Amino acid sequence: MGCECSKFALYYWTGQSGPIYEAQNPDEEKDEVSDLPAFREFTFEQLRIATSAFAVENIVSEHGEKAPNVVYKGKLENQRPVAIKRFNRSAWPDTRQFLEEARAVGQLRNNRFVNLLGCCCEGDERLLVADFIPNETLAKHLFHWDTQPMKWAMRLRVALYIAQALEFCTRAGRALYHVTGKGLALYHDLNAYRIFFDEDGDPRLSCFALMKNSRDGKSYSTNLASPEYLRMGIITQESVIFSFGTLLLDLLSGKHIPPSHALDLIKDRNLEMLTDSCLEGQFSTDDGTELVRIASICLQYEPERPDFKSLVAALYPLQKEAEVPSHVLMGISRDGETMSLSPLGEACLKTDLTAIHEILDTLGYKDDDGAATELSFQMWTDQMLETLNSKKKGDAAFKNKDFRAAIECYTKFIEVGTMVSPTVYAHRSLSYLMSDMPQEALNDAVQAQVISPVWHITSYLQAASLFTLGRENEALVALREAAILEEEKNAAS
Repeated sequence: MGCECSKFALYYWTGQSGPIYEAQNPDEEKDEVSDLPAFREFTFEQLRIATSAFAVENIVSEHGEKAPNVVYKGKLENQRPVAIKRFNRSAWPDTRQFLEEARAVGQLRNNRFVNLLGCCCEGDERLLVADFIPNETLAKHLFHWDTQPMKWAMRLRVALYIAQALEFCTRAGRALYHVTGKGLALYHDLNAYRIFFDEDGDPRLSCFALMKNSRDGKSYSTNLASPEYLRMGIITQESVIFSFGTLLLDLLSGKHIPPSHALDLIKDRNLEMLTDSCLEGQFSTDDGTELVRIASICLQYEPERPDFKSLVAALYPLQKEAEVPSHVLMGISRDGETMSLSPLGEACLKTDLTAIHEILDTLGYKDDDGAATELSFQMWTDQMLETLNSKKKGDAAFKNKDFRAAIECYTKFIEVGTMVSPTVYAHRSLSYLMSDMPQEALNDAVQAQVISPVWHITSYLQAASLFTLGRENEALVALREAAILEEEKNAAS
């Protein structure tokens, strides 16, 4: 691993473990986030639609439906992917308190955060809306990796970026305190499950833990708690720094090690037990020793711990591969670059509408779960016969590439409203695209997804519509979602 334990221990216990130095930040992170919409209040109906009526398939919480506050993946009316946290009904009975906290957190915008976009407060419902970040949590990549362990350079980048996020939080909280006289912004539950990797592979800190989770106004930490938290039951700035020390231990060891046990290992010079064996040869003795030193002073029993400004300064010199993009270090393919796409995905990426038509025409109604059975048991009234004939005429026009006629026939079928078919919406969506009506095509693709949330065709058609509308970034997100859904479907079949 390029480091001997004796050198680690000698460095730590020979008086070189004093306070972390103050240093000029050579690459100070800009706080502004230019592409985020203003914080807003959503209606419950808007968020119900965004999550396909809070469909189980859209749950992304670590513990699924059993989580005390369930998080759903959703999509707003402008197709922006979001994460929506729905609190337990017993949480936040005080409407004003919830709105005040949500609005305050919504003002903390930074490129190191998964930023809060809005909230909902109707009746007993309390929901938060944040940007959706696609590439899993630090816990997944660090503890439960499938293909390769996280590289040393990436672990150090995580440490730096999260320290930057928390340092920004501290500065913004102080500024807010001077203006409002209210408490500082504190991060209530820092752990590996709160850190997500965005489309570029960069780590971001979830904004959800900036809000308290309790109706009594207290915060409850599920992380290895600081001594003062255990003693008084409250989170302080020193508690957050202690939690950051436990995060550094996670990054160093690749597993959960209680702080007291980690400090005992350092004292006993048994650092092989502390360091992830997967990091063999990836770092020098000096860099390993420095990270241990930083972690240990964050974990001091008495709350005389460094602040985040000095932690950021101390972590900068350890960034030895700063020029390598995060997605390369993480082994994450970026949207539209090395994404593995099926023929349908390739057709959507190129907006090859003719190829899309051939694939949809061949697929027919195979993915219309239950639709054929439902149609066969309908009452055969004159109106029903006319409705079914409209669908048949639409299918014939679609097959013969008479897309204007297909739109007219499918619309008659849809407007009757007695039968629901995602495939009909998909066919009409492509017919709109073929007729140079991309916004109508997008609307139909979204409606098909509401009916069938995990049907990959709907996301592919959304991607093709968004590409046609010139909304490339959103189109790439939809394309990636479609590819993932298609892969999951193929794996299950």
